[in-house]
Amino acid sequence: MRNILFIILAIAAIAASSCSRSSSRNIKAIDDAEALMENNLDSAMSILDAIEPADLTADSTRAKYIYLKAWGHMRQNRSMISDSLISRAHNYYKGKDITREIQSGTALAWYKFWVGDTSGAISMLDSLAAVADIPDSLLTQTLRIRVLLGASEYQGKQLIPLAKKLVAMEIDTLRKMEAQYMLVSAYEYAEEPDSALTIIDRLIDYARANRWGEKQFYFETERAQILGEMGRSAESDATIDMIFAKSSPDNGAADYLHMQYAMNALNRGDIRKASSELAIADSFAARLREIDDTYYRSYSNLMHTMIDFKQTGKMKLSHVNAINNRQHERYNRIKASQWESERGALEQQNRAMALKAESDHKTMAILVISLTCLLLLAAAGMAIRQRRRRELENEERAEALQKMVDELKQASAAKQTDDKTPAALRRAMIKQLGIIKMVAETPTEQNREMLRKISSIEKDTGGELVDWDNLFELINNLYAGFHSRLLARYGDLLTLKEQQIIVLMMADFSTKEMSVITTQTTATIYVRKSSIRKKLGVPEKQDIVAFLRQSLTT
Repeated sequence: MRNILFIILAIAAIAASSCSRSSSRNIKAIDDAEALMENNLDSAMSILDAIEPADLTADSTRAKYIYLKAWGHMRQNRSMISDSLISRAHNYYKGKDITREIQSGTALAWYKFWVGDTSGAISMLDSLAAVADIPDSLLTQTLRIRVLLGASEYQGKQLIPLAKKLVAMEIDTLRKMEAQYMLVSAYEYAEEPDSALTIIDRLIDYARANRWGEKQFYFETERAQILGEMGRSAESDATIDMIFAKSSPDNGAADYLHMQYAMNALNRGDIRKASSELAIADSFAARLREIDDTYYRSYSNLMHTMIDFKQTGKMKLSHVNAINNRQHERYNRIKASQWESERGALEQQNRAMALKAESDHKTMAILVISLTCLLLLAAAGMAIRQRRRRELENEERAEALQKMVDELKQASAAKQTDDKTPAALRRAMIKQLGIIKMVAETPTEQNREMLRKISSIEKDTGGELVDWDNLFELINNLYAGFHSRLLARYGDLLTLKEQQIIVLMMADFSTKEMSVITTQTTATIYVRKSSIRKKLGVPEKQDIVAFLRQSLTT
């Protein structure tokens, strides 16, 4: 039995230890990833990718994993399609941890943008930016994305104060320049080109002073476009001439620069020049952009339509279709990319669900094993307790029996022959006990020794250890008809077992001795005594025998 208990406990301990170790490893891995997230993003994401989400059972651990995974995808500019659970992490941190609340909310907004809900993403970012008492260091990333999405939606006046705030908040020089450039776009969309030109000139000067040739080139290209929109086409052309003078004629933006030439000429009414420059732009685009020219064509097709209309005074359906087809092509490419991302995300979710199902089966198996172990432990405990109780009862019976045998031997040695004494009653009781039967049922060495001591006892009472009729008669002889008077007064109330206990109490037998004689447990004897006391109305502190002697003599 002890070996079985040991095995059960070992199985339960191993199962619990395995779950605990797995949980501890995952918590440590997530903490390590969080520590690396700022300075070593790729390593942090590798750690998170190695974790099985189905193993994360605690809400806090799962929320942290989801939040870090989405935050990492956002910073890596990767697809967010698989981060659909980020809303749960954001709800978990809301009102608990301001840093994680803002960052998980920002990741949730970026997820909304990825699934096509740009307006929802902007609303989410606006609500985060409105939270009071947020340090700039925490809000900068959120505001940066808000301005970027606002620019993608061509927001103007609404975007200007946000872009200005971002410029003031940015500490890194390159980040500050990017914020200023987004402010330029906001001014352009708000139709405030003078303000846009002022900032772009400042950026050109700064790039020139720091010898950032590529950025200077980029800003000067933007300056040419702003001047063209302001109607200052000559200055715009001069700026483009200067760009070509400082770079090769087939630089990376040659198609867009010649397109700006064409637009300036179109605004001046020089249709021939506009058509010529647009043809040059198309040739550069074919060489520079190759098949990835959708963005360029979305502009050039419109200009071709306008030039055609200026030249012929008619609109051609072929040009309108070209514009429309290019827009559809771009839209379809975006949707195809999104569908591919969604398909990959669904495959990943299916794998995760399969792994989770497998994990659930393992968890269920562990629970079943644990429950079985508990039931076996409970059953074993009850069996041990029952066995111990029986052993104690047997010991008590043996002690009582031994005492009675010793008393019988002492009485025999003293040659007490008076049949009207309690000693005689005890001798008669011992002689009537079915000792042989009891020893046969529990043939221990102790019982065999006892049998040898009382080997003179030969009476068989046919199943009962005592001949109760003889015993009741003996009680009447010894105690002036006690049993008969008991029956006459209380016979309707008392059971036979209760009568037996009363006469044994009258004969001064102990509880243990009563247990042996009546073949009942000591606990049962105590219960029956309580029942007798209630039936007869014996006061709690009064002796039952004394009460009966008094009541039966009145």
